[in-house]
Amino acid sequence: MPPNLRPRLRAEMVPLSRTVVPVPRNSTATDPDPEPSSATTAPPTAAPSTPQPPQVQAVPHSADPETFAQGVASTLFAWDTASGLWPLDYTSAILAVGDPSGDEQAGLASDLAVYLPTRDAWIELRQCATRQHLIIEAAYVPDAWAEAVAQAQPGQLAAGTTAITIEGTRHRAGVWNGQPVTSEHPVAFTAFVVCAPTYPTCHLLRLSQFDNPLH
Repeated sequence: MPPNLRPRLRAEMVPLSRTVVPVPRNSTATDPDPEPSSATTAPPTAAPSTPQPPQVQAVPHSADPETFAQGVASTLFAWDTASGLWPLDYTSAILAVGDPSGDEQAGLASDLAVYLPTRDAWIELRQCATRQHLIIEAAYVPDAWAEAVAQAQPGQLAAGTTAITIEGTRHRAGVWNGQPVTSEHPVAFTAFVVCAPTYPTCHLLRLSQFDNPLH
């Protein structure tokens, strides 16, 4: 079974234009009406274009927690092992929208390691050209967040911190023994984000355990 599916330049001849110039009889000009030149002008040489390396789609900025969390989810789950990218590239894209203070970056990196394949698993998945994306079906503030806020110590949560639970279906596709294969799996998790008034746009603090969200 497949891993986790089981998991110009054209040279343009430019003749010089014929120009007739009246020349006095005592002129030293020898040929007032020369034949057109057969000289050609070479077109400019276009510099060879440099192929752009593949990049992970950036998480869209948003001041709305639900919109931002959905952007995080879409970026996190949209990967392609045949793109030339590695799990670390996707991790970096998510960390780029992490808490600017840096307090939660190490924890967030640890969270992401659970959501993305390991390097060894990625190599195996690449043999099957595995790719995936997420269809989001729900994004909401879980009821349990109110209780968490009530139990937090003063100053423990920055103003504008909230939790958004994402529910959806992960779709994977690849090739196994020359045949296309697909799989679907329901997923759910909670993204903890901080928005205004602490920051003008939202940032990601942490992620819940995979498939163990707040309800």
